[in-house]
Amino acid sequence: SFCLVWGLGVDKNCKNNMLPRATNVSSATVVGRHVRSSYTHLQGDVRRRKLFSYQKFFLRIDKKGKVNGTKSEDDPYSILEIKSVDVGVVAIRGLSSNYYLAISKKGELYGASEFGPDCRLIERIEENKYNTYASAEWRNKRKHMFVGLNPNGKPMRGKKTRRKNTATHFLPIMVLPR
Repeated sequence: SFCLVWGLGVDKNCKNNMLPRATNVSSATVVGRHVRSSYTHLQGDVRRRKLFSYQKFFLRIDKKGKVNGTKSEDDPYSILEIKSVDVGVVAIRGLSSNYYLAISKKGELYGASEFGPDCRLIERIEENKYNTYASAEWRNKRKHMFVGLNPNGKPMRGKKTRRKNTATHFLPIMVLPR
C-alpha cells in the first residue's frame, strides 16, 4: 500500500512506516513525521519591488553603491530586484545601479558590485505585515544585524538595529514593468 501523504510525510495509520528518502540530504530536515528536502521551487524567484520604510523613505542604491532613503516616488535607484537564493534568504539588487544591497561584518550598509556573503539577507514578514532584512552571514554579539533607515533616510549601522525597531521595517511595493 502507498503511505506517503502528498510528499509531506507518512500516514501514521500506514503499516509500512518508513520515511521517504531525502534527495538532498544536506538541506533535508525532519520535523516530526514531515520531511522537508526539496525547496528548489523557492530558489530563483525574482520580484521587482520598491522597499518603503516605516520612516516613509524608499530604500535606494545609487550608481556609486551608496545606500540611503529617498522621498521621491519615481527615483530609478529605488527600483529593486529581490531574488530568493535559499530558503528564507534573498539577494536585493538595484536595477539602475546594478549593485547588491550588502551588510558588512561591521554592520555597515553598502552596495556591492558582486554578489557575495555580505549580500545574503534573511527576509522575514513581521506581525505588522512589514518585512525585515537581516544579514544571513554576520551577527553582532549573537544578535542579527538588520537593514534600517533612520528618520532622516540615512542607513543605520547593523549593530544598532533590532527586529522590533520600526526603523528596520519595510513594505515591499510592487513595481509594474514598463
